[in-house]
Amino acid sequence: MARTADYKLGEYVFPRGWFMIAEASEVTDKPKAVRYFGQDFALYRGKSGRVVLLDAYCPHMGTHIARNDSSYVVHDGQVEGDSIRCPYHAWRFGPDGKCNEIPYNNGPIPKAASLKSWTVVERIGAIFVWFDPEGLEPEWEAPSLPEWDDPQWIRWKFDHLGSLVCHPQEVIDNIADYSHLAPVHGSTVQYFRNEFKGHLAVQYQGGGHRTLVGENGVSPILTTDTTYHGPGFLLSKMFGMGESIIFIGHTSIEEGVIQVWHALLVKAPQTPPTEKDIASARAYQEADRIAFAQDFDVWGNKRPAINILQVPCDGPFHKARIWYKQFYNPRARRDEFLKQVDAPEYTIPGLPSRLPGT
Repeated sequence: MARTADYKLGEYVFPRGWFMIAEASEVTDKPKAVRYFGQDFALYRGKSGRVVLLDAYCPHMGTHIARNDSSYVVHDGQVEGDSIRCPYHAWRFGPDGKCNEIPYNNGPIPKAASLKSWTVVERIGAIFVWFDPEGLEPEWEAPSLPEWDDPQWIRWKFDHLGSLVCHPQEVIDNIADYSHLAPVHGSTVQYFRNEFKGHLAVQYQGGGHRTLVGENGVSPILTTDTTYHGPGFLLSKMFGMGESIIFIGHTSIEEGVIQVWHALLVKAPQTPPTEKDIASARAYQEADRIAFAQDFDVWGNKRPAINILQVPCDGPFHKARIWYKQFYNPRARRDEFLKQVDAPEYTIPGLPSRLPGT
């Protein structure tokens, strides 16, 4: 298993950015134990609807506050308002992580009685956390889509694809990987280009596709404008079989192990969508999941590509990896990496950078 240091990415094991940690519907007032970035957390929804993410272990005696099914604290209702009680001695912690009650204590609450509270948002049907090894405030806005609130668009239900023993560098490489599209997906690529702008890495491409086909079994020209919004997830606007938006998220559980999600937002022919429209959208998402599974199958069965034996028509892997390094280093060094990828676009020798005729 490759580690971050093997790729020479930077000072930190895990990158900074927004990362999906759960589907929003999974988060209730029953605390959920989750593990990401080599750490344990307690995730829950307070009575106000607020989503809270705290470090998992009570500072009193080290109890995991989200892993207990037998304590009467849990049976009687562990979440009070937006606060949560430890199942061992019933110390109560607010959403800011500070202990706000010790039921049997008559003196002051120790200042050290606190848990780290993490910045989380609920967007596009998911819960995202801002993770930053430096502990700084978010560098850019959390993900959002205007289509999510448009009644003509059919909201996705996430495909939970489980964990994969794979360093996220191998996943990020896909944003620049022109040459895998034909052998893996059966694509007949007609144009391809990349752009790197701040925390965004963009891929534009289009052509036929053997996995995603129309009702007659023939693929139209599918075009995708795909953007990584930092290191943790992409949103891809796809045209050709109607309009849709792909979501793919990957979040490190441990170094070299990631959790992966997939989803598809689909524009219906009319408002409101009919039951037939919804069924078609679900079928389209499943077809797109199968297309993504072709990548998943490769990532799960390869050795780490620490050094890529690259040829000119592969795509700009080296530029994508430089862009990616900004997230593994102090924020003060960000521009050092961005200057190295500062070009209007990166293209493939002999291939148009735009759809012919446009």
